[in-house]
Amino acid sequence: MVDSIMYQEDGYVVLETNQPEQLLTEMELLQKLEQVIESCQDIPSDIDSIDSLSEKAKYLLENYCEFNIDDDNSLQWYVVRWEKR
Repeated sequence: MVDSIMYQEDGYVVLETNQPEQLLTEMELLQKLEQVIESCQDIPSDIDSIDSLSEKAKYLLENYCEFNIDDDNSLQWYVVRWEKR
């Protein structure tokens, strides 16, 4: 039987071009994704078709793990657990 801890999400490690890695909660990452979406000129059509900015960020979080902000910058995020059990 699979241990349920395998599906536990405590937060995210976020990697951004030319920035140190960050550990963010889901809420903090959603806020960051909203900022990225607002500043991005070229948003994929599946994200752009969503009306609400918060829903766009939630969709991005749940369906992607990397987003190219522009030709030189990208954002990646991965689920992590804060402590080893």
